[in-house]
Amino acid sequence: MAKSQLATANSAIDRFFEITARGSTYAREVRGGLATFFTMAYIVVLNPLILGSAADGVKGHLDQTQLAAATALVAGVMTILMGVIARFPLALAAGLGVNAMVAFEIAPQMTWADAMGLVVIEGLVITVLVLTGLRTAVFQAVPTQLKTAIGVGIGLFLALIGFVDAGFVRATGAAVPPVGLGIDNKLLGWPTLVFVIGLLAMLVLVVRKVKGGILIGIIGTTILAIIVEAIVHAGPSMGGKHPRGWGLNVPVLPDKVVGAPDFGLLGHFDLLGSWQEVGIVTALLFVFTLMLTDFFDTMGTMVAVGQEGGLIDKNGNPPRTREILLVDSIAAAAGGAASTSSNTAYIESAAGVAEGARTGLASVVTGVLFLLATFLSPLVTVVPFEAATTALVIVGFLMMLGVRTIDWTDYEISIPAFLTIVMMPFTYSISNGIGGGIIVYVVIKMAKGKFREVHPLLYGVAALFVIYFLRGPLESLVS
Repeated sequence: MAKSQLATANSAIDRFFEITARGSTYAREVRGGLATFFTMAYIVVLNPLILGSAADGVKGHLDQTQLAAATALVAGVMTILMGVIARFPLALAAGLGVNAMVAFEIAPQMTWADAMGLVVIEGLVITVLVLTGLRTAVFQAVPTQLKTAIGVGIGLFLALIGFVDAGFVRATGAAVPPVGLGIDNKLLGWPTLVFVIGLLAMLVLVVRKVKGGILIGIIGTTILAIIVEAIVHAGPSMGGKHPRGWGLNVPVLPDKVVGAPDFGLLGHFDLLGSWQEVGIVTALLFVFTLMLTDFFDTMGTMVAVGQEGGLIDKNGNPPRTREILLVDSIAAAAGGAASTSSNTAYIESAAGVAEGARTGLASVVTGVLFLLATFLSPLVTVVPFEAATTALVIVGFLMMLGVRTIDWTDYEISIPAFLTIVMMPFTYSISNGIGGGIIVYVVIKMAKGKFREVHPLLYGVAALFVIYFLRGPLESLVS
């Protein structure tokens, strides 16, 4: 290509992504894209470990290699779309919190295809809400501090899942206490020791603000686990029969590191099966809870990333807001269609912005790297729970930081926020926390005669959750 043609091409790319207009350069965009990828690439390992424990209903546990390939594929494609359509430095991947709900709440009640069908429906509903402008209306219906509490509660839930999956916290089998530290209140077994060392190392990396600290921590802990297993031969836990063994994957080197990606889970969804399995009301509430979680996570993330890069206008909106929300909504449906759970915007994108990213070109770079990661999916089977779940604890901490913005002196909001936060880990259910918080918020406002302070949409939401909590007695009456 001649020099003049190259300059013209560069100029066209510059104008399309508004690189110069936003005070950036090609080098900063590429560096930012790399930083975002290495900060959030842990999801390619973590998402299969979370979803892999969910029963398929046909083949038993889901294939982690297939999950890893699909996770990287959807993250790559949707992040590139975010860069090209929204032209905003925001990356997307399977959402933490949502995937936990899918794996531990929804999937056990139906087949995996049915559960993914609900995720697809949720994504399509959000897409319609974006196109009609209703997404903003629903977003405004829930008080800001209650939205914050939802994120905090999910963070605590993830941390608990991390501790339990690593064997750091276990069921005691007794009425009191129902759970305890390790086995008989003692940390036993080499896998648990690997988890503790890995968690401490990752905490140091995060405190020192090392870019990609979570991914580095997972890789480092996995290497330690491989060495430990080669020496002590702890073996698998075999579903708890051997409590001192590894929780899910035994950390041994695979036969190959690079391989052709297996996309066997793509299209593995059923839009209608869940309605017959669990009933219309329960299915609707699952869709609503998935939607609510995706809804507010993305809103907060795009504003936070925009603020980090100085891209927010005087009304607090990032550029091309509608396009950002549209791509995010499509990503939710795409995640379900690919069996990777709902995909959503990642706050880790702020790492790329901190490195200088200001445009969608950084997202294109991140997306391409995710596509390349599909060829490394065999590595997923090496990573044990005890290495990957350290990230759940750290992410739980990061999600809990928002608790400081809740006004704990105002009981009208702090009590619903408190119940939202604690009900998620204590009942092992995200939907229970959201439902409990919204119902109590509406009841308190009604008890104080402040009916007009509750958005009309919230009365309907609360009524749905009342039916959800009473579905046991209602089902017994019907039968």
